[in-house]
Amino acid sequence: MSNKEVKAALKSARDAIRNKEYKEALKHCKAVLKQEKNNYNAWVFIGLAAAELEQPDQAKGAYKKAIELEPDQLLAWQGLANLYEKPNQTDVKGDLADVYQKLLELYESGNKQKWCDVCNKLVELYHQEKKYLEVAETWQKLIRMKQEEGAEKAELHQLWKKMIQLLKDSTRNQDNKTGQLLLTAFEHALSSADMVPGEDHQNLYKDFIQFLSKLPHEVARLEKACHDMMALYPTMSYPLEVLCLHFVNSGTLSEKALHCFSRLLEMDASSGPGIIGFGIKCLKEKKYKEAVKSLTEGLQKTNQCPAAWHYLAEAQMKIHEHRNAVVSCNRALEALGTPEGPNLRWKNLALQLKAETLIKIADADAAEEAIKALEQIVDASSDPVVSALKGQAYLNKGLMDQASKISQELLLSHPDLAEAHALEGFIHYSQKNYEQAEKSFLNAIEKKAGTAEYHQYLGLTYWFMSDETKKDKGKALTQFLKAAKLDSYLGNAFCYLGNYYRDIAGDKSRARGCYKKAFDLDETNEESGTAAVNLSVELGDMDTALSILNEVTGKARPGTAKWAWLHRGLYYLRTGQPSQAVADLQAALRADPKDSNCWESLGEAYLNRGSYSTALKSFRKASELNPGLVYSIYRAAALEQILGKYENAIATYQQILKKTENYVPALKG
Repeated sequence: MSNKEVKAALKSARDAIRNKEYKEALKHCKAVLKQEKNNYNAWVFIGLAAAELEQPDQAKGAYKKAIELEPDQLLAWQGLANLYEKPNQTDVKGDLADVYQKLLELYESGNKQKWCDVCNKLVELYHQEKKYLEVAETWQKLIRMKQEEGAEKAELHQLWKKMIQLLKDSTRNQDNKTGQLLLTAFEHALSSADMVPGEDHQNLYKDFIQFLSKLPHEVARLEKACHDMMALYPTMSYPLEVLCLHFVNSGTLSEKALHCFSRLLEMDASSGPGIIGFGIKCLKEKKYKEAVKSLTEGLQKTNQCPAAWHYLAEAQMKIHEHRNAVVSCNRALEALGTPEGPNLRWKNLALQLKAETLIKIADADAAEEAIKALEQIVDASSDPVVSALKGQAYLNKGLMDQASKISQELLLSHPDLAEAHALEGFIHYSQKNYEQAEKSFLNAIEKKAGTAEYHQYLGLTYWFMSDETKKDKGKALTQFLKAAKLDSYLGNAFCYLGNYYRDIAGDKSRARGCYKKAFDLDETNEESGTAAVNLSVELGDMDTALSILNEVTGKARPGTAKWAWLHRGLYYLRTGQPSQAVADLQAALRADPKDSNCWESLGEAYLNRGSYSTALKSFRKASELNPGLVYSIYRAAALEQILGKYENAIATYQQILKKTENYVPALKG
């Protein structure tokens, strides 16, 4: 076949392809290849025809042969790209990306429009594969090409915006280089915007700031962006809110942060981040109740802020709202999810605070939960304070051996650690080894004098050690006073101060004040509530007694606060108000149906009201629960007599006289 015949055969093959006669085209090409086995065009035409006949392997082989012969010719690369782009071609995306890269190289010095088309296709392919770094680098090449061609500012602005759009999903699993390229895109898009200030520019700025807020290493850039946006849009609270949350999460309260919080609240008094910031300020100023109020309010508006939940738990812990603090720690941990970087620090802090709070609750279930929390802290084994907490949790759970082992190890490895000596003190105190406990708590106070709990336990140690240390003003009293001064929310310290003033000093008025304070701090503390009421009665101050009882009964759920219902019922009984007495004594019995004295008092109230049958039932119930209650048995007999049940009455009187021969009321009856 001569050269002329080869050209004719190739022309026939081209015409056959144009007429969609692909098998005919293959014949012509094969004839050419018999003569010239390295004919580039013949291999390209075979690739085209085989692709149309749905013979992809043959097509691919033909194109690759052509490329091997002339790697810098366009036709075979274009054909291979068309083949790989077909919907029936799977698992070829990596190969297609390589083909596009080669086409970009070949088009670069020639057809710029085709170069841009291929560039778009390559970016789309990388985007589908979530190869964000390649997306960013390739799109930047496209922008560079447009810049060299002298593209208008508006077109470049749209290209930078498109790059932001392409990379917006990359923030979850982003490498540092992609992040930097996205930052560059934001900065170029912002600087090339037409309408400044304007809505499009404003939204772009918000997205930029939101992205920066997720990058812990870009603090300076975030602060600058927020300040720049505030200068452009002075009535917008968004940049200030982001800045406030940034300060909250940083865990430091600088003058800059305080200024930011107050400025935001001036702009928008209902802003969640602003209210949270104010709550943290109150916490640092030891205004704990205000802190709890503000942080709770702020978190209702901005609830996905782990640091704020931690601060709320801290404030609740300070005012001894332990169960609420545990809930707040759990909310912090939920908001953190699976953290890394700076958030890992917040997770460890939340777990440690949760454990401390659970230890204060001081029951076995809470201790078990505290141990679980401590085990989740990263590098917990290297932190002696965490070890001391674990020792306390074991002690609360009744695992004395484990607690003692931790205590001994800590005293050897960290002899200057207050928590190590305190743990030893708690162990001795629980075993009633008061002299050893005294030494341990004195050592703990020497190392850390500002801890109210150490003074409280030293006071308790003196209280139970002996009558001398209980009465010695310089011992128990001094420690309780120090504890109360260091922690004005420590109800237990005020309760024992009340005990001291009532039982040792005989100062009823001061004792009543201490019990009232203890009760105000913890309304579940029956001992301090009862003592405050009894002393108020003894001091002739019924108004205070009733105000305490009314407050408790007003908030009490059914079946609770027996002591308050009982005290108020007895007051009504004494003051001739039997109907109110009946209602209160019934409420007391709902809390404790087996209290014989309460049944006896209820019988008395019914009797005073003239409800004889019901009174009889109440006195009988009292004597069933406690056969030694002679008064109830006598009252039952007297009521049987009133109701005309004479035989029953005589039998009951005789029953009393068998036990108590000279019981005059029974003899009279």
